Amino acid sequence: MPTWRPATTGDIDGIWKLRSAMGAVDHPNYVTARGAIAADFGYSHFHPELDSLVGLDATGRIVAVGMVMFPPRQVSLVRSMPIGGVDPALRGRGIGRQLLGWQLARAKQQLASSSKTLPGWILSYADERSPQNAALFEHAGLRLARYFLTLERPLDAPVRAIDAADGIRIAEYTPAVSAAVHRTRDDAFMDHWGSQPMSDENWNAFVSGQWFRPDLSFVAFGTDDAGKEEVVGFVLSTANENVWATQGFTGSYIDLVGVLSGWRGRHIAQSLLAAQLAAGQALGHEKVVLAVDSDSPTGALGLYTGMGFVPTHRKMAYSLTF
Repeated sequence: MPTWRPATTGDIDGIWKLRSAMGAVDHPNYVTARGAIAADFGYSHFHPELDSLVGLDATGRIVAVGMVMFPPRQVSLVRSMPIGGVDPALRGRGIGRQLLGWQLARAKQQLASSSKTLPGWILSYADERSPQNAALFEHAGLRLARYFLTLERPLDAPVRAIDAADGIRIAEYTPAVSAAVHRTRDDAFMDHWGSQPMSDENWNAFVSGQWFRPDLSFVAFGTDDAGKEEVVGFVLSTANENVWATQGFTGSYIDLVGVLSGWRGRHIAQSLLAAQLAAGQALGHEKVVLAVDSDSPTGALGLYTGMGFVPTHRKMAYSLTF
Protein backbone atom coordinates (compact mmCIF):
# COMPACT_ATOMS: atom_id res chain seq x y z
CA MET A 1 0.00 0.00 0.00
CA PRO A 2 1.20 3.54 -0.63
CA THR A 3 2.25 6.05 1.97
CA TRP A 4 -0.35 8.80 2.31
CA ARG A 5 0.00 12.52 2.95
CA PRO A 6 -1.76 15.77 1.93
CA ALA A 7 -0.80 17.23 -1.43
CA THR A 8 1.13 20.47 -1.87
CA THR A 9 1.70 22.78 -4.83
CA GLY A 10 5.02 20.99 -5.28
CA ASP A 11 3.04 17.90 -6.28
CA ILE A 12 1.27 19.50 -9.27
CA ASP A 13 3.60 17.95 -11.86
CA GLY A 14 3.41 14.54 -10.21
CA ILE A 15 -0.38 14.70 -10.05
CA TRP A 16 -0.50 15.75 -13.69
CA LYS A 17 1.65 12.79 -14.75
CA LEU A 18 -0.60 10.44 -12.80
CA ARG A 19 -3.80 11.99 -14.19
CA SER A 20 -2.34 11.68 -17.71
CA ALA A 21 -1.62 7.97 -17.16
CA MET A 22 -5.12 7.46 -15.78
CA GLY A 23 -6.67 9.33 -18.69
CA ALA A 24 -4.84 7.25 -21.28
CA VAL A 25 -6.74 4.23 -19.93
CA ASP A 26 -10.01 5.70 -18.69
CA HIS A 27 -10.78 8.30 -21.37
CA PRO A 28 -8.12 8.32 -24.12
CA ASN A 29 -9.82 11.04 -26.16
CA TYR A 30 -9.10 13.75 -23.59
CA VAL A 31 -6.54 14.45 -20.87
CA THR A 32 -6.45 16.76 -17.88
CA ALA A 33 -4.33 19.83 -18.54
CA ARG A 34 -1.62 20.76 -16.07
CA GLY A 35 -3.10 24.24 -15.90
CA ALA A 36 -6.42 22.87 -14.67
CA ILE A 37 -4.69 21.09 -11.79
CA ALA A 38 -2.69 24.21 -10.93
CA ALA A 39 -5.92 26.25 -11.00
CA ASP A 40 -7.50 23.91 -8.45
CA PHE A 41 -4.64 24.59 -6.05
CA GLY A 42 -5.10 28.32 -6.53
CA TYR A 43 -8.75 28.51 -5.46
CA SER A 44 -9.38 30.09 -2.08
CA HIS A 45 -12.01 27.44 -1.29
CA PHE A 46 -9.55 24.57 -1.76
CA HIS A 47 -7.41 23.78 1.29
CA PRO A 48 -4.93 21.06 0.24
CA GLU A 49 -3.90 20.30 3.80
CA LEU A 50 -7.50 19.23 4.46
CA ASP A 51 -9.00 18.55 1.02
CA SER A 52 -6.33 16.41 -0.66
CA LEU A 53 -4.43 13.17 -0.28
CA VAL A 54 -1.64 11.67 -2.37
CA GLY A 55 -0.30 8.14 -2.20
CA LEU A 56 3.44 7.63 -2.72
CA ASP A 57 5.24 4.45 -3.70
CA ALA A 58 8.62 3.44 -2.27
CA THR A 59 10.43 5.75 -4.72
CA GLY A 60 8.31 8.78 -3.78
CA ARG A 61 6.32 8.70 -7.02
CA ILE A 62 2.67 9.77 -6.76
CA VAL A 63 0.55 6.71 -7.58
CA ALA A 64 -2.80 7.86 -6.19
CA VAL A 65 -4.46 11.22 -5.71
CA GLY A 66 -7.69 12.34 -4.15
CA MET A 67 -9.03 15.89 -4.05
CA VAL A 68 -12.38 16.97 -2.65
CA MET A 69 -13.66 20.22 -4.12
CA PHE A 70 -16.24 22.30 -2.24
CA PRO A 71 -17.33 25.15 -4.54
CA PRO A 72 -18.76 28.33 -3.04
CA ARG A 73 -21.92 30.19 -4.16
CA GLN A 74 -24.38 27.58 -2.94
CA VAL A 75 -27.83 28.84 -3.91
CA SER A 76 -30.08 25.78 -4.15
CA LEU A 77 -27.61 23.01 -3.45
CA VAL A 78 -24.48 22.33 -1.37
CA ARG A 79 -22.06 20.17 -3.36
CA SER A 80 -18.87 18.32 -2.53
CA MET A 81 -17.07 16.79 -5.49
CA PRO A 82 -14.37 14.11 -5.07
CA ILE A 83 -11.92 13.74 -7.98
CA GLY A 84 -8.81 11.63 -8.51
CA GLY A 85 -7.84 7.99 -8.80
CA VAL A 86 -5.10 5.37 -8.83
CA ASP A 87 -2.29 4.50 -11.23
CA PRO A 88 -3.78 1.91 -13.64
CA ALA A 89 -0.82 -0.42 -12.99
CA LEU A 90 -1.74 -0.59 -9.29
CA ARG A 91 -5.49 -1.06 -9.53
CA GLY A 92 -7.21 -4.07 -8.03
CA ARG A 93 -5.27 -3.92 -4.77
CA GLY A 94 -7.78 -2.01 -2.64
CA ILE A 95 -6.02 1.34 -2.98
CA GLY A 96 -8.96 2.94 -4.75
CA ARG A 97 -11.40 1.84 -2.06
CA GLN A 98 -9.15 3.22 0.65
CA LEU A 99 -8.79 6.52 -1.19
CA LEU A 100 -12.51 6.87 -1.94
CA GLY A 101 -13.33 6.08 1.68
CA TRP A 102 -11.19 9.01 2.78
CA GLN A 103 -12.73 11.27 0.11
CA LEU A 104 -16.28 10.47 1.15
CA ALA A 105 -15.46 11.10 4.81
CA ARG A 106 -13.94 14.47 3.91
CA ALA A 107 -16.90 15.30 1.66
CA LYS A 108 -19.31 14.68 4.53
CA GLN A 109 -17.25 16.98 6.73
CA GLN A 110 -17.48 19.68 4.07
CA LEU A 111 -21.25 19.32 3.79
CA ALA A 112 -21.58 19.42 7.57
CA SER A 113 -19.59 22.66 7.67
CA SER A 114 -22.30 24.50 5.72
CA SER A 115 -24.86 26.45 7.74
CA LYS A 116 -27.30 26.50 4.83
CA THR A 117 -30.51 24.48 5.01
CA LEU A 118 -30.16 23.16 1.48
CA PRO A 119 -29.90 19.66 -0.02
CA GLY A 120 -26.39 18.25 0.19
CA TRP A 121 -24.83 16.24 -2.61
CA ILE A 122 -21.60 14.31 -2.97
CA LEU A 123 -21.10 14.15 -6.72
CA SER A 124 -18.54 12.33 -8.86
CA TYR A 125 -18.24 11.08 -12.44
CA ALA A 126 -17.12 7.91 -14.22
CA ASP A 127 -16.57 7.46 -17.95
CA GLU A 128 -18.36 4.39 -19.26
CA ARG A 129 -15.04 3.21 -20.71
CA SER A 130 -13.70 2.84 -17.16
CA PRO A 131 -16.22 0.46 -15.57
CA GLN A 132 -13.94 -0.17 -12.59
CA ASN A 133 -14.61 3.39 -11.43
CA ALA A 134 -18.36 2.92 -11.70
CA ALA A 135 -18.08 -0.33 -9.71
CA LEU A 136 -16.00 1.48 -7.08
CA PHE A 137 -18.65 4.18 -6.64
CA GLU A 138 -21.48 1.67 -6.46
CA HIS A 139 -19.63 -0.42 -3.87
CA ALA A 140 -19.27 2.73 -1.75
CA GLY A 141 -23.00 3.40 -1.89
CA LEU A 142 -23.19 6.13 -4.52
CA ARG A 143 -26.07 5.79 -6.96
CA LEU A 144 -26.11 6.34 -10.69
CA ALA A 145 -28.02 9.60 -11.07
CA ARG A 146 -27.49 10.85 -14.62
CA TYR A 147 -25.92 10.16 -18.00
CA PHE A 148 -23.98 12.80 -19.88
CA LEU A 149 -23.39 12.15 -23.57
CA THR A 150 -20.28 13.23 -25.45
CA LEU A 151 -21.21 14.40 -28.93
CA GLU A 152 -19.00 15.12 -31.94
CA ARG A 153 -19.74 17.17 -35.04
CA PRO A 154 -17.51 16.58 -38.07
CA LEU A 155 -16.66 19.83 -39.81
CA ASP A 156 -16.28 18.31 -43.27
CA ALA A 157 -20.09 18.47 -43.50
CA PRO A 158 -21.68 21.80 -44.47
CA VAL A 159 -22.68 24.20 -41.73
CA ARG A 160 -26.01 25.86 -42.44
CA ALA A 161 -26.01 29.57 -41.67
CA ILE A 162 -28.73 30.44 -39.17
CA ASP A 163 -29.74 34.08 -39.02
CA ALA A 164 -30.42 35.50 -35.62
CA ALA A 165 -34.01 36.31 -34.75
CA ASP A 166 -35.22 39.90 -34.82
CA GLY A 167 -33.69 41.87 -31.99
CA ILE A 168 -30.79 39.42 -31.54
CA ARG A 169 -27.18 40.27 -32.32
CA ILE A 170 -24.43 37.61 -32.41
CA ALA A 171 -20.86 38.77 -31.77
CA GLU A 172 -17.51 37.21 -30.94
CA TYR A 173 -16.70 37.02 -27.23
CA THR A 174 -14.42 39.74 -25.85
CA PRO A 175 -13.09 40.26 -22.32
CA ALA A 176 -15.21 43.42 -22.09
CA VAL A 177 -18.37 41.30 -21.78
CA SER A 178 -16.90 38.73 -19.37
CA ALA A 179 -18.86 39.85 -16.30
CA ALA A 180 -22.14 40.07 -18.23
CA VAL A 181 -21.65 36.61 -19.76
CA HIS A 182 -20.82 35.24 -16.31
CA ARG A 183 -24.11 36.57 -14.93
CA THR A 184 -26.03 35.15 -17.88
CA ARG A 185 -24.33 31.78 -17.47
CA ASP A 186 -25.36 31.60 -13.82
CA ASP A 187 -28.98 32.52 -14.61
CA ALA A 188 -29.25 30.25 -17.65
CA PHE A 189 -27.85 27.21 -15.83
CA MET A 190 -30.03 27.35 -12.73
CA ASP A 191 -32.46 24.84 -14.28
CA HIS A 192 -29.62 22.47 -15.23
CA TRP A 193 -29.19 19.35 -13.13
CA GLY A 194 -26.67 19.82 -10.32
CA SER A 195 -25.60 23.28 -11.46
CA GLN A 196 -24.87 26.22 -9.18
CA PRO A 197 -23.45 29.70 -9.88
CA MET A 198 -19.73 29.84 -10.63
CA SER A 199 -17.48 31.78 -8.30
CA ASP A 200 -15.54 34.69 -9.75
CA GLU A 201 -12.36 32.66 -9.22
CA ASN A 202 -13.65 29.70 -11.23
CA TRP A 203 -15.01 31.93 -13.97
CA ASN A 204 -11.85 33.99 -14.34
CA ALA A 205 -9.69 30.85 -14.36
CA PHE A 206 -11.81 29.54 -17.23
CA VAL A 207 -11.95 32.61 -19.49
CA SER A 208 -8.30 33.52 -18.86
CA GLY A 209 -7.06 29.95 -19.20
CA GLN A 210 -4.45 28.86 -21.71
CA TRP A 211 -6.90 26.95 -23.87
CA PHE A 212 -9.87 29.31 -23.89
CA ARG A 213 -10.64 30.48 -27.44
CA PRO A 214 -12.40 33.85 -27.80
CA ASP A 215 -12.34 33.36 -31.58
CA LEU A 216 -14.46 30.22 -31.15
CA SER A 217 -16.75 31.74 -28.51
CA PHE A 218 -19.81 33.85 -29.27
CA VAL A 219 -22.31 35.96 -27.38
CA ALA A 220 -25.95 36.73 -28.18
CA PHE A 221 -27.24 40.19 -27.32
CA GLY A 222 -30.98 40.80 -27.09
CA THR A 223 -32.80 44.14 -27.12
CA ASP A 224 -35.74 44.46 -24.75
CA ASP A 225 -38.90 46.52 -25.28
CA ALA A 226 -37.21 49.56 -23.75
CA GLY A 227 -34.39 49.35 -26.30
CA LYS A 228 -31.79 48.16 -23.80
CA GLU A 229 -29.34 45.51 -25.00
CA GLU A 230 -28.25 42.68 -22.71
CA VAL A 231 -26.40 39.37 -22.95
CA VAL A 232 -29.02 36.64 -23.42
CA GLY A 233 -26.94 33.69 -24.64
CA PHE A 234 -23.43 32.39 -25.21
CA VAL A 235 -21.29 29.57 -26.55
CA LEU A 236 -17.83 29.32 -24.97
CA SER A 237 -15.08 27.07 -26.30
CA THR A 238 -11.60 25.77 -25.61
CA ALA A 239 -9.05 24.08 -27.86
CA ASN A 240 -6.25 22.08 -26.25
CA GLU A 241 -3.85 21.34 -29.08
CA ASN A 242 -1.89 18.97 -26.83
CA VAL A 243 -4.68 16.37 -27.07
CA TRP A 244 -5.17 16.48 -30.84
CA ALA A 245 -2.74 13.65 -31.53
CA THR A 246 -4.26 11.49 -28.80
CA GLN A 247 -7.87 12.07 -29.80
CA GLY A 248 -7.11 11.62 -33.49
CA PHE A 249 -8.44 14.91 -34.84
CA THR A 250 -8.04 18.66 -34.59
CA GLY A 251 -10.82 20.74 -33.19
CA SER A 252 -12.42 22.53 -30.26
CA TYR A 253 -14.51 21.66 -27.24
CA ILE A 254 -17.68 23.59 -26.45
CA ASP A 255 -17.59 23.96 -22.68
CA LEU A 256 -20.70 26.06 -22.15
CA VAL A 257 -23.85 26.81 -24.13
CA GLY A 258 -26.73 28.70 -22.58
CA VAL A 259 -29.69 30.97 -23.25
CA LEU A 260 -31.73 32.82 -20.64
CA SER A 261 -35.03 31.06 -20.08
CA GLY A 262 -37.08 34.09 -21.12
CA TRP A 263 -35.29 34.25 -24.46
CA ARG A 264 -35.50 30.60 -25.44
CA GLY A 265 -37.45 29.52 -28.50
CA ARG A 266 -35.93 32.18 -30.78
CA HIS A 267 -33.20 30.00 -32.35
CA ILE A 268 -30.53 31.83 -30.37
CA ALA A 269 -28.64 28.66 -29.45
CA GLN A 270 -28.73 27.48 -33.08
CA SER A 271 -27.33 30.83 -34.23
CA LEU A 272 -24.53 30.69 -31.67
CA LEU A 273 -23.64 27.10 -32.54
CA ALA A 274 -23.67 27.84 -36.26
CA ALA A 275 -21.23 30.71 -35.67
CA GLN A 276 -18.95 28.44 -33.64
CA LEU A 277 -19.00 25.66 -36.23
CA ALA A 278 -18.30 28.06 -39.07
CA ALA A 279 -15.39 29.56 -37.15
CA GLY A 280 -13.94 26.08 -36.63
CA GLN A 281 -14.29 25.30 -40.33
CA ALA A 282 -12.50 28.54 -41.22
CA LEU A 283 -9.57 27.46 -39.03
CA GLY A 284 -9.39 24.07 -40.75
CA HIS A 285 -10.51 22.10 -37.70
CA GLU A 286 -11.89 18.62 -38.21
CA LYS A 287 -14.43 18.26 -35.39
CA VAL A 288 -16.22 20.01 -32.55
CA VAL A 289 -16.97 18.14 -29.30
CA LEU A 290 -19.36 18.86 -26.45
CA ALA A 291 -21.13 17.06 -23.60
CA VAL A 292 -24.83 17.21 -22.79
CA ASP A 293 -27.12 15.97 -20.04
CA SER A 294 -29.13 13.20 -21.70
CA ASP A 295 -32.21 14.29 -19.72
CA SER A 296 -31.77 18.05 -20.07
CA PRO A 297 -35.13 19.78 -19.63
CA THR A 298 -34.15 22.39 -22.23
CA GLY A 299 -34.19 19.89 -25.11
CA ALA A 300 -30.48 20.43 -25.66
CA LEU A 301 -29.85 16.92 -26.98
CA GLY A 302 -32.33 17.38 -29.81
CA LEU A 303 -30.81 20.77 -30.57
CA TYR A 304 -27.34 19.32 -30.98
CA THR A 305 -28.30 16.24 -32.97
CA GLY A 306 -30.35 18.48 -35.23
CA MET A 307 -27.18 20.42 -36.02
CA GLY A 308 -25.19 17.35 -36.95
CA PHE A 309 -23.70 16.25 -33.63
CA VAL A 310 -23.59 12.49 -33.04
CA PRO A 311 -23.12 10.64 -29.72
CA THR A 312 -19.81 8.85 -29.20
CA HIS A 313 -19.75 7.75 -25.54
CA ARG A 314 -21.20 8.50 -22.11
CA LYS A 315 -20.08 9.77 -18.74
CA MET A 316 -22.06 8.74 -15.67
CA ALA A 317 -22.79 10.94 -12.68
CA TYR A 318 -22.89 9.20 -9.29
CA SER A 319 -24.20 10.85 -6.15
CA LEU A 320 -24.97 10.57 -2.47
CA THR A 321 -27.70 12.93 -1.31
CA PHE A 322 -28.53 14.25 2.13
